[in-house]
Amino acid sequence: MRITTAILLLFGVAAGAIAQNPAAERQQFIRVEAPVVVLTHVRIIDGTGAPARDDQTIVIADGKIQSIGASSPPNPPVNSQTVDLQGCTVLPGLVGMHDHMFFPQGGSPPIYSDMGVSFPRLYLALGVTTIRTTGSIAPFTDLEIKRLIDTGRMIGPKMHITAPYLEGRGSFTPVMHELTGAEDARRMVNFWADEGATSFKAYMNITRAELRAAVEEAHKRGLKVTGHLCSIGFREAADLGIDNLEHGLLADSEFVPNKQPDQCPGGAVNANLRQLDLNSPAVRDTISTLVAKNVAITSTLPVFEAGSAPLAQTGIGAAPALLNPRVLNVMSTDARVRYLTARARVSSDSGFVALFRKAMDFERAFVNAGGLLIAGLDPTGNGGIVAGFGDLREVELLVEAGFTPLEAIKIATFNGAKFLGEDARIGSIAVGKQADLMVVRGNPAVNIGEIEKVEIVFKDGVGYDSEKLIQSVQGLVGIR
Repeated sequence: MRITTAILLLFGVAAGAIAQNPAAERQQFIRVEAPVVVLTHVRIIDGTGAPARDDQTIVIADGKIQSIGASSPPNPPVNSQTVDLQGCTVLPGLVGMHDHMFFPQGGSPPIYSDMGVSFPRLYLALGVTTIRTTGSIAPFTDLEIKRLIDTGRMIGPKMHITAPYLEGRGSFTPVMHELTGAEDARRMVNFWADEGATSFKAYMNITRAELRAAVEEAHKRGLKVTGHLCSIGFREAADLGIDNLEHGLLADSEFVPNKQPDQCPGGAVNANLRQLDLNSPAVRDTISTLVAKNVAITSTLPVFEAGSAPLAQTGIGAAPALLNPRVLNVMSTDARVRYLTARARVSSDSGFVALFRKAMDFERAFVNAGGLLIAGLDPTGNGGIVAGFGDLREVELLVEAGFTPLEAIKIATFNGAKFLGEDARIGSIAVGKQADLMVVRGNPAVNIGEIEKVEIVFKDGVGYDSEKLIQSVQGLVGIR
């Protein structure tokens, strides 16, 4: 008993020491920190879609952008740190709008576990300075991690916490509560709003009555509801007041002939979408309805790419997109084996590649009609999508979909901030905004693959070393 007590006391003292001195751990990952930071000779992509500006100077103080100019100040301020970024580009920090804190663990039925150690660091390391969790399986953990990050005791992005899934009867995984009706949906929304969740996500088997109830309760509190739907079509959901729809075309069941109310048609969705004409009146009506009702769409192209035949054998980025060694190295052995096994089983179904292209075309048509497209990675699927890395891949795939690099960057930065109501503070580079920035070597406006070359990530004016953060979680994804 004495030995056990001694061990417990020892662990308690160690944990207390870490908790009382978080700056000691944080400091090893900081590359730039001073009362005033001056970034010189840098190219700026400001996130608004405007052309890149070369040879700029950005002055940062008090966590905010104080000035932007075409030439370096002749006399750097006292107590300043000047960083020469010749050959680099500064972009706004990415705003990840489908960025879970969990990862698939395999099994049947499938199980998911929170990645509370590895994912916060990886999001920040790869330039994602703000995330919306867009569905939670460990909500109290997510809320506590947000609190620890906000108080400086953990390293990670700014977090907007989405409550546990609002799922109806028939969930494919036991990590989701199944609603028992509209009143249960109301109870869930109010309980988690009281706990600190700021958004909600409806899932594949929710009924119209449950969705209506959830939307009503969330809107009473000034909060938003998104959905990865199947039992409800996009136009129905828009009429019920939903604010956002996840995954674009590939989650829309409304075009299935004889679809039954409140029932997910399963595999019939993809089978039907393969034959769907994007120029048909039905599709045009769906797009116009979503735009008229201000329903945003979240693009999550990486999760579909990982589960399909390669869109391009070499990928757009610096390494083959589906077997990127940097991604594989942060996975645990078990997670890596699970993913590589799943990849080996992927069918070379040219029909799905065509459907994937159609989903890309749908997103472009939605934007052309005036819709708000936002972006995320969705680290689920077959386990090949990892925090941060997948967010960068999403930007590349938006370019593959036909957006210009500047348009794709705006979708992944400013548009997400706008949806969150944070665009006055984050999402673009402008005087007075928070200094949430990513520095990459190269010019993503010309070669979007160079967005992967992240060097430094600034959050509230503090510059973190991307590679050191990545190295600190080698082998941890899939464990914690």
